[in-house]
Amino acid sequence: MKHSCQLQLPPLSLYVHIPWCVRKCPYCDFNSHVAKTEIPTDDYVKALADDLNNDKEMAQGRPITSIFFGGGTPSLLPNSAIASIIDMVDNTIGIDIQAEITLEANPGTVEYHDFSALRNTGVNRLSLGVQSFNSSHLQRLGRIHSAQEAESAINRAVAGGFSNFNIDLMHGLPQQSVPQAISDLNRAISLQPTHLSWYQLTIEQNTEFYSKPPALPQEDLLLDIFQQGQQTLTDAGYKQYEVSAYAKSSKASRHNMNYWQFGDYMAIGAGAHGKVSMPQEQRIFRYRKTRLPKDYLAKNKRYTAHTENIASENLTLEFMMNALRLNDGIELSIYSERTGLKKENIMPKLKKLTAKGLLLDDQHRIIPSSLGRNFLNTLLESFI
Repeated sequence: MKHSCQLQLPPLSLYVHIPWCVRKCPYCDFNSHVAKTEIPTDDYVKALADDLNNDKEMAQGRPITSIFFGGGTPSLLPNSAIASIIDMVDNTIGIDIQAEITLEANPGTVEYHDFSALRNTGVNRLSLGVQSFNSSHLQRLGRIHSAQEAESAINRAVAGGFSNFNIDLMHGLPQQSVPQAISDLNRAISLQPTHLSWYQLTIEQNTEFYSKPPALPQEDLLLDIFQQGQQTLTDAGYKQYEVSAYAKSSKASRHNMNYWQFGDYMAIGAGAHGKVSMPQEQRIFRYRKTRLPKDYLAKNKRYTAHTENIASENLTLEFMMNALRLNDGIELSIYSERTGLKKENIMPKLKKLTAKGLLLDDQHRIIPSSLGRNFLNTLLESFI
């Protein structure tokens, strides 16, 4: 690496991908597949164990500080399978005693879940994909649950011991008015989540909405929704700490914070993506796993489909694409520790961006200003 210093090992997380869903939502571009037959749970858990065992040297002596079960719909797996996976991770690499372990759950798949038993597996945080509490909007989004089922699932989760949970909500939905968007937020807030992910619906390639685009609200309406929603969340005690993430005090997602602070994350499961630092080799690489479940489960296969070193000339941009999403920014020293590049390399650029009002004037942290957050793409272009 040019103009380099010693790369250091950052904290280590683990992403576990569960690729099956009951139904593919028309806006979803994630690696998810409709479970047309019974999910091969036992075979998949065995494959995850084999996959992690192959990669265990990547941990380099670090314990796992957070685990995120994403999908797809992880709540389709029985509690016994979740427990087996967590035990396997602990036995193979080791899980920090204070680790945050999150499971994504679709309210339409947890009717019969014993949340108390799920809590006993080691999962200590839920992320519930509600998206809206409006029946018409849920139907347009292809969701399989009703507003009442969502509320019931959340209430039962709390009764089962989950005091830390996130609610996923979308805004800017087809035919959505400002009052409807704010009503969704207020209904979510009434359930007292510790965290809210509130983000605008965007049309992504390789989705049903991309081939048959719905009519979305106009820009002025989207701005009204965003501004009123921001105020609603602030008034309710939720601090925005990232572009679309709002949390009560000390309840920011530790797993996602590790992503945004350019930490390391191992990844297992069909289509999962990872990023790992190798200080002894002075390199950082990304990798992805075999995408299709049938290929991931095939005998005599390679779990890893692609590995690529991050070029030194791209490291600054990769770092900033994550760090500048954070409202409070990131310590300048972390830039050097986690890229292996000297902070002096970027100081002239930071000073120019500060002079333009895109960054706050801070000697120890890189912090986007409110203007910088509003023009994040312009800010990032400075690091290309």
